[in-house]
Amino acid sequence: MSDILMPKATAVWLVDNTSLSFEQIADFCGLHPLEVRGIADGDVARDIRGVDPVTGGQLTREELDKAQGDENYRMKAIVSRHAELMKSAKPAPKYTPVSRRQDRPDAIAWFVRNHPEVTDAQIAKMLGTTKSTIESVRNRTHWNSANIKPVDPVTLGLVGQLALDEIVKKAADKKTKDDLKKGGGTIQPVEQVEAEPEFVPEARQRPTAEPTAASVFGTKD
Repeated sequence: MSDILMPKATAVWLVDNTSLSFEQIADFCGLHPLEVRGIADGDVARDIRGVDPVTGGQLTREELDKAQGDENYRMKAIVSRHAELMKSAKPAPKYTPVSRRQDRPDAIAWFVRNHPEVTDAQIAKMLGTTKSTIESVRNRTHWNSANIKPVDPVTLGLVGQLALDEIVKKAADKKTKDDLKKGGGTIQPVEQVEAEPEFVPEARQRPTAEPTAASVFGTKD
């Protein structure tokens, strides 16, 4: 059965305007029969206005008439284009062909050796592996450690070059920021050079006093 829009409002209309059983309405609207009974008793969806599924394009008149004539029949909703558009599109999980799954430890070893700044979470997401597998490769406790050799994941066909460059750049930028926060890699201030004495042009130098006889020969007692 396809999901329908406004199931409670549709159930309200079916309760008020048809002779369908609670089970038939519940099955069509995706509700519990007791919830439909509550709608009929006025305990549930009291303030909700009913919506006609026939005029709304979610149910044909033939299906409705057939269901009213046979309480064991379950109505089939018309596939609603709007309902399909409202469904959230989730990305498909990353799939690695069986023939290439044995190459992932080699790619992990390449990251561990060449780009330790890339986190395990980033590696796991890119290669479609787990953190425990990454840790086993790093600690050489992997069951196939003797045959694992670091190989570029692009060469193995596990990821594209652009995606690899992007993740490496992000990891490097993050490491640089972390180092700056910890005080590492800061630029040391340039030591001040002792200032040289200011040069005074000869024309501006104070003239020395002319020598006198007394200063040269002294004075008689």
